[in-house]
Amino acid sequence: MKKFFKILLIVLLIAGLGFSGKYLIESNSKSPIVYTTEKAFRTSIEEKTVATGKVIPEDEVKIKPQISGIIEKIYVKEGEAIKSGDLIAKVKVVPNEQSLNSSRGRVKNAKIVLDNSKVEYDRNKALFDKGVISSKDFNAINLQYNQAKQDLSNAQNDLQIIRVGSTGGSSTANTNIRATVSGTILEIPVKEGDQVIESNNFNEGTTIATIADLSKMIFEGKVDEAEVNKLKIDMPLKVSLGAIRDQEFDAKLKFIAPKGDEEQGAVQFKIEGEVFLDKSYFIRAGYSANASIVLDSKDDVLAIKEAILQFDKDTEKPYVEIETGDQEFEKKEIKIGLSDGINVEILSGITEADNIKVWNKTEPIKKEAEETQD
Repeated sequence: MKKFFKILLIVLLIAGLGFSGKYLIESNSKSPIVYTTEKAFRTSIEEKTVATGKVIPEDEVKIKPQISGIIEKIYVKEGEAIKSGDLIAKVKVVPNEQSLNSSRGRVKNAKIVLDNSKVEYDRNKALFDKGVISSKDFNAINLQYNQAKQDLSNAQNDLQIIRVGSTGGSSTANTNIRATVSGTILEIPVKEGDQVIESNNFNEGTTIATIADLSKMIFEGKVDEAEVNKLKIDMPLKVSLGAIRDQEFDAKLKFIAPKGDEEQGAVQFKIEGEVFLDKSYFIRAGYSANASIVLDSKDDVLAIKEAILQFDKDTEKPYVEIETGDQEFEKKEIKIGLSDGINVEILSGITEADNIKVWNKTEPIKKEAEETQD
């Protein structure tokens, strides 16, 4: 009986070891990754860069007053079309007391001088008519009299300008603010009752309105220093606006800044491009925009997908793996050219006949594969 139990125990132990071994072998074994392959193909490649910026009018004119005062009336609204010479606003003059007092004093002095000159003129005129004095002496007295009259007139005009902003005989009063160009009113930063300052040599003055021709727009953006040397004047651009989807406008590069500005550690260069507008769209000043610039392009070149390209960790040279047998691959260095971010040009190293390993494939999970089959 004891011998039977010993034999049974040995059989159970052997069976247990067998099952354990089988489990360990199955759990440690992994199914091999099956790599797929792709071939090189011929296509066209364009190397592009994108400049971010905005569209603005080619010329903006700021209208400023010729005299200081208070806005009495505004005759236009923002967005309104206007022609050169149209009345924009009227300024009410608030005279400076010191200037006003000085001007009144000059008028009084001019009157005193004129009265004295008139007395001298009348006395010498009577003597000249009697032949007592020569015409030369009389002409000198007459000149002084006429100058005195002119000085009084000038002083009175100056007083009138200080008080109301213009003289009675002026064809265009300084208080009337008129458009100097035709276009659209972009902005009126003042309102009735605001005080404004005249434009002079020491002060640019208060802006009454900003006018621009919205039919002539430019793209203004910035590009990185790594790409600015590839740009050339008159290069074509494709401008897309954030406010108008699925629409691109043709443009032409017309300005590249000679000096860059550092922004967040990178040097950016300003560029400008003339935008050719479509009359069916109304483009507002200040729309955000992106300009796509083709730096270089090639047609009918050998290329592969950039996703299957690899780089050596030590030499940083590009390479791919070429199939030499069933799931057997060989490393092969290549030379690359243009890239559009999806496809990359192959200059040498492989041919269209080579099967290229798609290296970034992962092993499928058995459970997921079974669920897919179900």
